[in-house]
Amino acid sequence: MGLCELLDEKIKNGRVTVLGIGVSNRPLIKYLLDRGARVTARDKKSFEMLMPHSKELEEKGVELILGDAYLEDITEDVIFRAPGIRPDLPQIKKACNKGALLTSEMELFFELTPATVLAVTGSDGKTTTTTLTYKMLEAELAKNGKGRVWVGGNIGTPLLQYVDDMTENDFAVVELSSFQLHTMRRSPKRAIITNITPNHLDWHTGMDEYTEAKCNICKHKPIEHLTVNAENELSAMIGSKAEIGVTFFSSVETDFLSVTKGKDNACAIFEKDGYITFSDGKTKEKIIKTDEIKLPGRHNVENYMAAISITRGLVSNETVAEVARTFGGVAHRLEFVRELDGVKYYNSSIDSSPSRTAAALSALAQKPIIICGGYDKNIPFEPLATALCDRAKKVVLTGATAPKIMAALLACPSFEAEKLPVIEKKDFEEAVKAARSEAENGDIVLLSPACASFDAFVNFEERGNRFKCIVNDF
Repeated sequence: MGLCELLDEKIKNGRVTVLGIGVSNRPLIKYLLDRGARVTARDKKSFEMLMPHSKELEEKGVELILGDAYLEDITEDVIFRAPGIRPDLPQIKKACNKGALLTSEMELFFELTPATVLAVTGSDGKTTTTTLTYKMLEAELAKNGKGRVWVGGNIGTPLLQYVDDMTENDFAVVELSSFQLHTMRRSPKRAIITNITPNHLDWHTGMDEYTEAKCNICKHKPIEHLTVNAENELSAMIGSKAEIGVTFFSSVETDFLSVTKGKDNACAIFEKDGYITFSDGKTKEKIIKTDEIKLPGRHNVENYMAAISITRGLVSNETVAEVARTFGGVAHRLEFVRELDGVKYYNSSIDSSPSRTAAALSALAQKPIIICGGYDKNIPFEPLATALCDRAKKVVLTGATAPKIMAALLACPSFEAEKLPVIEKKDFEEAVKAARSEAENGDIVLLSPACASFDAFVNFEERGNRFKCIVNDF
């Protein structure tokens, strides 16, 4: 019996609880209520902190269990877990051992949607790759007039609320985090793993669990094709072991045999002679010139390779070129803010890991004055220190991780204080002002924190918007 059948049975004869009354779960609660479910909603926040949503839910007949003891006495038949809540908490395990069904809003969406699902995960680049995939499909469907493209998941709005409007001619392009994938028992039809590097180790038990969560994107039905990064050891290994069609992407021409390890159903996409080129091992096809891509940086060429791979057979090369020439990027990703007194300011608040920041530094034509630091996810900063020593002019550290980043810099063999000045400012606004004070005509100031935002902001968007406000007020 599938999840939908099980859920229908439970809704008719039992009760449902939703853990977390956040953005993704509020449409879920409405969906469940509309189908006659008896819903209990649980959240660690108080009634007042959840206003006005708590009052609206209470008026709709939802039982609210709030506060520190929100997970106690789970007796409902179905448990919907918010992505940030670990599934192995004792209270949840106890309920499951008594027969409760543990699932999620995203897993239910995968079960219900008639649309073809294309999904993207990875430590870096997944939002841009998801957006590129969406824009390519949107542009192609606009030409033939069939179907619609929806985008959501870890970005945008929750898609479950639109599932009844979707058709078999539609596509749903979904970004998935490791939190969402952690307990997924269903996969998309096509998937991308952009890369796997240390991330979210404050939540996951370690790299093994983090990697296993990413693997869930391609372990279940109805997966048919997987795209992986050939230059990233973990994602390439997943691709080599997959029993489905796999495309390996690389910034340079790939040694086809060594990457595919004799796989009959493997392809490669890479850059050769200034073109993004596709190969099935027998023939090669030029897709687009890399200099047509408006987005700066080598990492964005790789993002295009991944998006081209997942949409192959669905989107023409002409449409890919049209998107490449016009798409200027996603907010908070190397976003140009303004030029003042000859200094250019860029907002890359999305850079919440050292590898993201390293990619942002590589995308710039000159060494910037960079602002780093934020929430501590227990990931190593040695790679960040190396990137800063190689590619930064000056460093301004702020946030909870400033001492750790400073320690990593001091331990870096290539660090020289005279060549790479480091300034520490506890307050974020003071850090931005310090970067301005250090900048001279012709410089670049870059916000690329290499850390999450939760020490001082709700999310990376709030952090990026604050940066832009400060810069625009100069």
